[in-house]
Amino acid sequence: MNRRSTPEADAQRAIVQALRFALPRDAIVHHCANEVTEPGPRGAKRQAILVGMGVHAGFADLMVICDGRVLFLELKAPKGRLRPDQEAFRDDVLAQGLGWALVRSLDDALGALADHGFTSRVRPARRTAP
Repeated sequence: MNRRSTPEADAQRAIVQALRFALPRDAIVHHCANEVTEPGPRGAKRQAILVGMGVHAGFADLMVICDGRVLFLELKAPKGRLRPDQEAFRDDVLAQGLGWALVRSLDDALGALADHGFTSRVRPARRTAP
């Protein structure tokens, strides 16, 4: 059996594991399964059910809640771009005074924690100029 490559999913699993280590024990790191990948009418029906249950288009991949702070993390591959619904979600979240960050690596995720004032036991690697 040939396993399909999933670089974004692999990166997300690594980031979630690291965040659970880096953040205090009572922190919540949550992924909202926001879309159905099943093609055809059956997938469309399932997606419609989820939308009716509160699925929000463009919702970030991860939500981090800790010490009264909320940070949404949108994970993208190195050359990945935000879809319009993800841009709208970002803008709505920021307008409400919540944290949002685009992350492409574990260092980006740890940097976002630091940038948004989260207590962490781990610091991102120092970036050097090219």
